Amino acid sequence: MATLRAVGFLVVFLIVSFLLIPVQWVALRLHSGLRRRLPHAYHRFICRLMGARITVLGTPAKGGVLLTANHSGWLDIPILSAVVPVSFVAKQEVNRWPFFGTLARLQRTVFIRRERSKALEDRDNIRRRLTDGDALVIFPEGTSGDGNRVLPFKSALLSAAELALGEGAGGVARHAPVQPVSVSYVALHGLPMGRENRPFFAWYGDMDLVSHLWEALGRGPIDVVVEFHEPLTIDQAGGRKELAAAAEAAVRGGLVRALSGANSAAAVPHRDDDLIEALEAGESEIDDAA
Repeated sequence: MATLRAVGFLVVFLIVSFLLIPVQWVALRLHSGLRRRLPHAYHRFICRLMGARITVLGTPAKGGVLLTANHSGWLDIPILSAVVPVSFVAKQEVNRWPFFGTLARLQRTVFIRRERSKALEDRDNIRRRLTDGDALVIFPEGTSGDGNRVLPFKSALLSAAELALGEGAGGVARHAPVQPVSVSYVALHGLPMGRENRPFFAWYGDMDLVSHLWEALGRGPIDVVVEFHEPLTIDQAGGRKELAAAAEAAVRGGLVRALSGANSAAAVPHRDDDLIEALEAGESEIDDAA
């Protein structure tokens, strides 16, 4: 069943992706509004296809905003993009990944280069995107974790929050709001996921991507809680280090609440027909044996 599920997902995923890639390419060339909407709709479809049920808490900020989220791996990308139209800030190496690099470019990912000579150009690109009203996702941990905890936020990765986007009241520089976001993987087949199962969906360390993808896709439907916390600016926080600490605390609080079940009342009840059918089949076999 797990293999059939993974094969079915992969076939549909590839067909839909290759059909939509030229559509998104044209939308980018024409600067059409579809260039923002299509990746959002695409990832909503992908999440439904893979059985990811998402509960959203809080309200996403509108306009140009930096979203700072905890990072558990590749699954965070479709989850966040399915919730709200976003683009991501990623290292330049992602741009060279086979196939996934193409998807990243089509979603208008901002690639950050290591060369100091390119730093000013990259900052100007981020400033322009924020001024245009884009929501950009940054993973301030600087790496992916096991999904059970939040790693320390690196203040250097929040330097975009210092960019002046114009002047506000009284001629004071206006900065983009920073909204912390918690992404929590809480259940598998409708049952609490637990620390032992979460690494099947979190990609970190030296895990092989292909084998991890295959195993995760065959595991079954999962439940995810995405919580948007109150936005703040670098001026309100008092500095970049203080901003990183405040965002980290908010994200960690959301993760702890979700993993402890404190948000269970907010989740939408669902019926896992595959699990129910398997349990009923098992009971029938026991009755026949008796």
